[in-house]
Amino acid sequence: MPFRLLIAFLALSLIGNPTSASAPAGNRPVPGFVRVELTTSKGVIVVALDTRHATKTSANFLAYVDDGRFDGTSLYRAARSRKAPKFGYVQGGIRTDVRRALPPVAHESTSMTGIRHLDAAISMARGGAPGSAMGNFFITVGATPFMDANGDYPGYAAFGHVVAGMDVVKRILALPTSGGTGAMKGQMIDDPVTIIRARRLDGKPKPSGRAKAWLIWEK
Repeated sequence: MPFRLLIAFLALSLIGNPTSASAPAGNRPVPGFVRVELTTSKGVIVVALDTRHATKTSANFLAYVDDGRFDGTSLYRAARSRKAPKFGYVQGGIRTDVRRALPPVAHESTSMTGIRHLDAAISMARGGAPGSAMGNFFITVGATPFMDANGDYPGYAAFGHVVAGMDVVKRILALPTSGGTGAMKGQMIDDPVTIIRARRLDGKPKPSGRAKAWLIWEK
């Protein structure tokens, strides 16, 4: 085959058969993880849940996803670092909507799972003692080691990481905030970001089978 024809053939082959390395991370399975796609009013975020090391926490989050309990909720808090405002975390979920809540999940600390609060980690939010987390979560922008377990301090339960859409998370973190009380003072997003839909990308849905009271109320 003439050299120029060979080059043309190779070029066409590469165009017609892109390698997996050329695909965005969120578009391909992550071994040992279950991916969840969060479609928000600001863009799409894909998280990979570590179902092997954070078994209970991941199963809890997936139950909310598979039941549709996150659909129509919001990302409502942008907690920015005072010293470095580009870093912090974004919090979302069911807030205090008991109609969407499932029973609290057992606390899987970072010392148990080995999953640290590094940049792009997803972790469970809670308002009380360990073991009180239900349907609220947060995503970190930059490492937040103060959320890891340390001695008698139980920390928070990280259970995966963002594999696509960190640009969306960063835009949400930068949104105007006000209101709130206590630890949340000044951190509530003025115009909360809607979670339009949450769906799993890997495996079959496993609905909890529990009542969907929020749907009954809406009807």
